[in-house]
Amino acid sequence: MLKDSPDGRSAASAPIGVFDSGVGGLTVLKELRRALPNESFVYLGDTARLPYGPKPRAMVRGFAHEIAHALLARDVKAIVVACNTASAAALPELADSMPVPTWGVVDPGVAAALAAAPGGRIGVLGTVGTVRSRVYQDRLERSGATTWAQPCPLFVPIVEEGVSDTAIARLVASYYLEARPALDAVILGCTHYPALKGVLAEILGPVTLVDSGEAVAAAVRTDLARLQLLAPATNTPTVRYIVTGDIPTFVHAAEMLGGPSGTFEHMNVAELSHPASASTLGRAAAGTAGAS
Repeated sequence: MLKDSPDGRSAASAPIGVFDSGVGGLTVLKELRRALPNESFVYLGDTARLPYGPKPRAMVRGFAHEIAHALLARDVKAIVVACNTASAAALPELADSMPVPTWGVVDPGVAAALAAAPGGRIGVLGTVGTVRSRVYQDRLERSGATTWAQPCPLFVPIVEEGVSDTAIARLVASYYLEARPALDAVILGCTHYPALKGVLAEILGPVTLVDSGEAVAAAVRTDLARLQLLAPATNTPTVRYIVTGDIPTFVHAAEMLGGPSGTFEHMNVAELSHPASASTLGRAAAGTAGAS
């Protein structure tokens, strides 16, 4: 259990930290805000070092620890790793080393898929790195499921360019899914992919689509309630974004994903290599979001 701060602030009123290599984690943030409407959030997008997928696992694990410490310096009460690659590389070791509750997106997504199709045929759509890592397939198969996995690298640019409900998106999705076997459920194994739910549902037909963002949001709500860390109804929720790369580029992509309004700050990525200096984050504030 977290302790209240010396100034009398309740630990339950502290924000939840969320991080991703870029903007895809905003789909997770959207589900968290829907499930936890009274909560405040600090979202860190490490866009200066994306993509994480092709990088060595040990390097990504190091990134995750650096960002988690930076979020701790912002007095977060919990951390959500809203990135499939970082979740696969860093958990559960990261959670074990943190003084606050910490979740990734992989295990909740696996649990939701198994609940929807126990012992069934489960598809995994993800980036090349996520599919190659077998982070979903191995967990599913150990629980008795049969798996089929397909990397969908073009889905990310389609979503970030705002053409996720167009003929282009349908053509690309049809190409990726052409050779699929009969499936009972499909895990959207990249945080960008929920933006393509409509198109995927059209092509896949009566198959359960598993959104890891929805699954982790449910887990976070359950665990915070158990820990008596849910924000009170009187809390005024806020969203603060910290971006290691270019803010205008991040804002554009965030608008494509329906990111909520909030304050934006830039942080030099070099600061992440020195967790002790993380309290200096956000020295250059830079505007507010126009999305809602």
